[in-house]
Amino acid sequence: MASTHPGSSKSSRRWWVWLLLLLIAGGAIAVVGWYQLFREEPQRFDSVEAYYLYGSIGAEQEEGIPYWIWRVLPEVFPQHLPGEEGYASLGMLWEEGEATPAGFSKKTIGFPRIAINCAACHTASYRIADDAERQIVPTGPHQTFDPQAYLTFLGNAANDPDFTAATLLSAIEEETDLSLLDRLLYRFLIIPRTRDGLQEQAARFTWTDERPRWGPGRIDPFNPVKFHPDLLALDPAEDDTIGNSDIMPLWAMDEQAGFALHWDGLNDSLTEVVLSGAIGDGARPDSLPVDDLADLEAYLLTKRPPPYPFLDDLDAELAAEGEAVFQQTCAGCHGLEGARIGTVIPQPEVGTDPHRLAMWTAEAAERYNTYAEEYPWDFNAFVKTDGYVAKPLTGIWLRAPYLHNGSVPTLEDLLQPAEQRPERFYRGYDVYHPERLGFIHDGEAAERHGFLYDTAEPGNSNQGHDGDAFGTQLDDDDKAALIEYLKTL
Repeated sequence: MASTHPGSSKSSRRWWVWLLLLLIAGGAIAVVGWYQLFREEPQRFDSVEAYYLYGSIGAEQEEGIPYWIWRVLPEVFPQHLPGEEGYASLGMLWEEGEATPAGFSKKTIGFPRIAINCAACHTASYRIADDAERQIVPTGPHQTFDPQAYLTFLGNAANDPDFTAATLLSAIEEETDLSLLDRLLYRFLIIPRTRDGLQEQAARFTWTDERPRWGPGRIDPFNPVKFHPDLLALDPAEDDTIGNSDIMPLWAMDEQAGFALHWDGLNDSLTEVVLSGAIGDGARPDSLPVDDLADLEAYLLTKRPPPYPFLDDLDAELAAEGEAVFQQTCAGCHGLEGARIGTVIPQPEVGTDPHRLAMWTAEAAERYNTYAEEYPWDFNAFVKTDGYVAKPLTGIWLRAPYLHNGSVPTLEDLLQPAEQRPERFYRGYDVYHPERLGFIHDGEAAERHGFLYDTAEPGNSNQGHDGDAFGTQLDDDDKAALIEYLKTL
């Protein structure tokens, strides 16, 4: 029986008003929360080179880390880093005034996020002396960054008991002022989700524990793609291949038009290499900034390496003699007009370590070619090959260490018979040795700043590229002349 109390209808109306106000407030909070979590702000750069160094390749949505969490991790978890210099102890390169290292993009998708881009691996550095200013070279091969150590640090931090909202928020609020809503989102959503995501990423890379370490300036470029459950989804338990490879330069790609690309020539389309590289770094087909990456591809075509920094001391007469030696001994494979330049040389012929070649399989190529069939830029050019590509030697002075796995520290060593090359040396120190054409790789400074590379480990062999066809049997005068000429390329 309905109440006839005169205040009942007013109470009912007030209840509905409060309910309506709560719904409106809840809806407003939901809208603001959605905006705080998913709005996307465009990036703007003054040049394509700035975009190359700091722009998004589409990895933030899937693989990005909340910037402020990333920012404070070295302060909160210094025990999980190899040195006392924060992220710099992992070999990252910072330009003055930048919010991120070269190769790291900061982009707001709901909240500021950070993710790597191509420049994280393809930015070189060198110093002409230990106390000299570091020169940063976009599109060059990174000598100092250790990608595997970076992944290990993130995983160890996420698995540390102190990775809590209270600990991280306290550190973040020393760096920036968060709104009340942001603090709530970080405490109850962003920090827990970040911890879970980094733990999942660490679990995805446990296969690296059974293989030799990459070390600075090297990466296994395709096993992470092969074994990723959302990409090629091959099983690491059934594949013990080692893909550890020296990082390649991306400059002067116009010289390689139509050439087989990557160390083993697994694709000859620069467009596909750029797009697949972005996917390998964490982008997904629906997040790829295809137009921006097309601009990036055009930049790679014309970007040139810096000249050898000691050209004032070059012996021009000796270099001219070295050019003749180069034409006779090396140009067939490495000269821009050479008959074999840009082609795959069968591994038994060149004799270098076979592990990188075995890492890429026919099944992986087939899966990659079908990975994005519904997109207009889908892949078609991935193949399996039987050797390694003869590359142009443009900027060869800055590409040490040498061979596809970075197993020979200097060009002077590469021209020695394989049994005379260093068996162990340090890599990751970017002070240059002008006489030997490579980076300083022994002594106290190299040991302090570098990573001990052991050629006896699987995938690290320094054999091959040996014999009359490869210049190791030249006399000392011809070798000296050849090295002088190579400084000019």
